Amino acid sequence: MQYVIGLMSGTSRDGVDAALIRTDGLNSVEAVAFQFEPYPDDLKAVIADACDLAMASTQRVPSRLIDDCEELLDQRHLAAAEMVLRKAGVPANDVAVIGLHGHTIAHRADLGWTWQIGKPDFLANRLNIPVMSNMRHFDVMFGGQGAPLIPVFHRALFSNASQPVAVLNLGGVANLTFIGTDGALIAFDCGMANALIDDWMGRKTNYPFDAGGEFAARGTIDDRALQTMLDHPFFSAPAPKSLDRKDFGLDRVERLSAPDGAATLTAFSAKAVALGLRQFPVRPQRLIVCGGGRKNDTMLKMIERYSGIPTVLTDELGWDGDAIEAQGFAYLAYRCLHGLPITYPGTTGVAEPMSGGVLTQPERVVAGKIPA
Repeated sequence: MQYVIGLMSGTSRDGVDAALIRTDGLNSVEAVAFQFEPYPDDLKAVIADACDLAMASTQRVPSRLIDDCEELLDQRHLAAAEMVLRKAGVPANDVAVIGLHGHTIAHRADLGWTWQIGKPDFLANRLNIPVMSNMRHFDVMFGGQGAPLIPVFHRALFSNASQPVAVLNLGGVANLTFIGTDGALIAFDCGMANALIDDWMGRKTNYPFDAGGEFAARGTIDDRALQTMLDHPFFSAPAPKSLDRKDFGLDRVERLSAPDGAATLTAFSAKAVALGLRQFPVRPQRLIVCGGGRKNDTMLKMIERYSGIPTVLTDELGWDGDAIEAQGFAYLAYRCLHGLPITYPGTTGVAEPMSGGVLTQPERVVAGKIPA
């Protein structure tokens, strides 16, 4: 068991999650500390502009805007990593590796590329800890979707749970993991979760998100707009499949009031989960939910109503639902460090189980710490 840090900046664009765990890269995982480093509003705007620019291209293009955004993110990554170590009282020399996800500014698996920003050498040299990054890259290069990556971590956490079981991550995008009775994994992005709702609230109200789903609870679902959104070919496409935040927009609900739009978008997220659950080989006995969207009571009630499957929060099982993804990228980094697979045919569509990641060594090596 070794200490590992995971850094995750998700499609919600709210900040950096940093998690410190101890793991053997197999079924032993111990949560040690967690830190959330929020983004100021001006950085959120810069990230949004960087994403717009990246998604407008069919390949990586040099850009001062994106470089500036990356430099700002590097400082947030550093602050989050330093704080989580300080909270735990663990010296940097005891950490085997940092798993740096970075921020995805474009995910175009259909075109064979994905783009995360955040400089691993900056972190490696400032903290004197090896950094594993680009953990989606090789999967996409070899024909996989590059997402979702966390299912193998879900299996490690819930391998002793009654199966079959499904895990739902409600971040900016929603993804599902199915863990079969034999431990086999099936996973895919199933639709939007918080991203469109957050965009809607920012546009129509003075609030950055719909806390607890209160706006949605007061609104009326526009069935016509909802059905039009659900007619998108993504939902009938077979797994594996993945999404970028920009794959859906607000045009179908633009004419609605703030509560009605929130209700319709929340129903859109919930219906997408129900449709995704139908693609599993058998009906899960329960749905374990993590991510920020688990705090949206209205969304959870809709998911249960549309799917007919009871939801259980990861927090009820002893795992902080805010920390799961950052913990997952710590776990993935450790597996990559030891050549263990992180993606599978059933999770990303890659031809065979494969490891990944690029290891960046610090320039000043501490004896006994860097693997040969």
